[in-house]
Amino acid sequence: MRERAQVAPEPAQESRPCHASCATGGMTDPTKPHVPLLPHHKLVAYGVAVELLLAVKAANIRDAKLRDEAVRAAKGTCLNCAEGAGRASRADKARVFAIARGEAVEAVAAVEIAAHAGDTAPEHAERCVVLGHRLVALLTGLIR
Repeated sequence: MRERAQVAPEPAQESRPCHASCATGGMTDPTKPHVPLLPHHKLVAYGVAVELLLAVKAANIRDAKLRDEAVRAAKGTCLNCAEGAGRASRADKARVFAIARGEAVEAVAAVEIAAHAGDTAPEHAERCVVLGHRLVALLTGLIR
């Protein structure tokens, strides 16, 4: 009788799917809460408007009336960007984005005036001008 060669059994291979994330409960990361995005969350102009609001607040304008005007205009910019993103028709979007653009220019001008009057540092005005320039360009593209 012929003897068979003893072959060591192969080690059991682990049963792994191709994607480790699927094997651990799906592709959704349970540690990160699922937050649905609203239309304005996808809008770059909204993000820049929020940056402008933060820059206006950081300017700490000493004149209370001018500070209030600047902050209100910056908040209005954010709100109008969000509203425009949520509108359905092109005409509605353009109208609201045009208002947001005007509010942005007003907010930047208020910080510039505060710097000219000595109510805030010139660096704050420069930062707001840079953000305002970018925001106006973004909103102009959304209006057309």
